[in-house]
Amino acid sequence: MHTTLIHNIEEIVPLKEEEILLINDAFKPIHLKKKQFLLQKGQSSHHMRFVAEGCLKLYRIDDTGKEHILQFGIKGWWVNDLYAFLTQKPATFFIQAITDCTVLQVHRDQLNKLYDRIHMMDRFFRIKTQNGYVALQERTINSMSQTADERYIDFISRYRDMEQQIPQYMIASFLGITPEHLSALRKNFTKRLS
Repeated sequence: MHTTLIHNIEEIVPLKEEEILLINDAFKPIHLKKKQFLLQKGQSSHHMRFVAEGCLKLYRIDDTGKEHILQFGIKGWWVNDLYAFLTQKPATFFIQAITDCTVLQVHRDQLNKLYDRIHMMDRFFRIKTQNGYVALQERTINSMSQTADERYIDFISRYRDMEQQIPQYMIASFLGITPEHLSALRKNFTKRLS
């Protein structure tokens, strides 16, 4: 279970064998059933979280009760209410399992100890945070400048594996369109391919 986590870290920074053991010891598994919450709005977010198996969604509910999905988390991805984690303010997002899943998480205090003992971990999270910020900016610009058709094509070209795991109404929420609009886009896309 920790192998995926170690591989994810070593894609960015090198680790020594004793450092791998420290990381494995610090990241604790959490097993979630489908629809179970990992984090709810208003709770404190004290952990960094890595998806070892399964799929989750990070979302917010607006005043009308509509769900807005900001991020999906699949195997090998990090998922968190980063604002709540960094500011230590109550979470503004929900993190919920879409499928049964296993998340490896490390408490903030333990993570700070890892930073002191494994200097490459500090570098790793700095790079991940930078990359996440760039991806969020790109997604924001795309949602303002691309048509729904272009956003859907971009989504399926980037996340083909994810599309198979996630219900269509959730993909529609992520893209900022209705499920009916997504259904029409998918039909048109399929026609163009045939």
